[in-house]
Amino acid sequence: MKKLMAANWKMYKTRAEAKATAEELVSRIKGKLPEDREVVIAAPYTALATVGAVLEGNAGCSLSAENLYPAEQGAFTGEISPAMLKDVGCTYALAGHSERRSIIGETDELVGEKVAFGLANGLSMILCIGETIDERKAGEVQKVIDRQLEAGLKDVPADFVPETVVVAYEPVWAIGTGEVAGEDEIVEAHGFVRKKLENIFPEKASEIRILYGGSVKPGNCAQIIALDNVDGVLVGGASLEGESFSQIALA
Repeated sequence: MKKLMAANWKMYKTRAEAKATAEELVSRIKGKLPEDREVVIAAPYTALATVGAVLEGNAGCSLSAENLYPAEQGAFTGEISPAMLKDVGCTYALAGHSERRSIIGETDELVGEKVAFGLANGLSMILCIGETIDERKAGEVQKVIDRQLEAGLKDVPADFVPETVVVAYEPVWAIGTGEVAGEDEIVEAHGFVRKKLENIFPEKASEIRILYGGSVKPGNCAQIIALDNVDGVLVGGASLEGESFSQIALA
């Protein structure tokens, strides 16, 4: 199982800025990326083709979208389909990032539709889950994870390829705050995710990668990915610079 080192650029970077960052990243990891690593960049829609062109031909590097809409085409102003994403070189897409849940108002059910539709249309899907600080204080971490996994994976077909489904645990209170979940908190949450996956997909759960996200930096990445059931990271702020994300990718 390859460790998945994923960058989520969010609403940052013009095409020129995206190209420069991707080029710097590739120059720093080229020929150095271990065989057990995969690097994924989730870029804004406008920069996907530009970043894809830089990543093309570089072993171990893949392009991702930050979102998709669960329809082939239609009157969905402002949305984008899996076919459109594949057309610019995407092989991955995110679904259910906490910012889309909290700011855009996406429901667990819609997130599940996106996961299933993306998979059905040839994309690998990264399902983001995680609790808010209020939910953690209320002792509802496992309740939230359970609910989001149930809905997010509800319509995944039984014959799916395990490598195409990734779960990213991102405690909302640790995203962009500088706060990082403690090792015990990460191990406990990821252990619960693994057990839940074993209930849903008994024969494939061990092959599904579970990522940690939330203020991951070059200085803490190696320590985080060494923990049980941590199969990679989903990185926000520290992925915006080629130098810092290259250190994470090679950690």
